[in-house]
Amino acid sequence: MAKAKPFKELVRGRVKTDKKFAEALLREGINAMLSGDVDAGKTILRDCIKATVGFEKLGQATGAPPKSLIRMFGPRGNPQARNLFSVLGYLQKRAGVQLHVN
Repeated sequence: MAKAKPFKELVRGRVKTDKKFAEALLREGINAMLSGDVDAGKTILRDCIKATVGFEKLGQATGAPPKSLIRMFGPRGNPQARNLFSVLGYLQKRAGVQLHVN
């Protein structure tokens, strides 16, 4: 019997090879937060960050310490709007998308 890969490894691999999937993951994380499911949104965005840029590089790009970013997107994290929008802006720029709220 073939050994299955953990889900997070599958997501990471798919994000690296499929730009549309990476964009959809980012979009889904933001949509979850905007619809009021902040915990799911943070989880999806954390997976997106890990699979794309990583917290070290994200910290350099946003000026926030990587450990703070990890906590911010953790289960008990409570991101401030300034930090959250800085991260979302960078992730959109890196993905080459510009998301809008209707």
